[in-house]
Amino acid sequence: MSRIGKNPVIVPDGVTVEVKGQDVKVKGKLGELTLAVHEAVSVKLEDNAEGKKQVVLAALSEERKLRMLWPTFRNHVKNMVIGVSEGYTKNLDIQGVGYRANLQGSTLVLQLGYSHDIQYAVPSDIKVAVEKQTKISISGIDKQKVGQVAAEIIAYRPPEPYKGKGVRYEGQQVLRKEGKKK
Repeated sequence: MSRIGKNPVIVPDGVTVEVKGQDVKVKGKLGELTLAVHEAVSVKLEDNAEGKKQVVLAALSEERKLRMLWPTFRNHVKNMVIGVSEGYTKNLDIQGVGYRANLQGSTLVLQLGYSHDIQYAVPSDIKVAVEKQTKISISGIDKQKVGQVAAEIIAYRPPEPYKGKGVRYEGQQVLRKEGKKK
């Protein structure tokens, strides 16, 4: 039995969850998210002992590949509940001489040492803030999209191991290599 999947997802105050068949719809103060759960996983909305609502997921099949979907979808539902109530944020640091970022409308303009500026179109449901020219904050209600946007920005100039220049997550340690010996 899955240790993660058997735990129910507690619905906090201010968040409403609707379950219709295999579709889960979560509404909160920050927005609304929907998820289509796989047929091998059953979804129910129940009351717990304290009178709060909880989402309970269970595996319908004993086949190994289908049983692996059970904790995965449980965590997707949990991430949706946290996203609509609190939201998710990723912070990026830019290191390097002349490396900087600016926000022009809904376009993030990155100067990362190339001969041209990089124009990144920010998705409509993601908020990007440039606190300093070297600090970028990405926030939204969908954990997967926030992480995907951060990964796409880092992919333009990942941190290199010799001088450490590039875009990295805040607090990320980059393994440094020794330079060429004379």
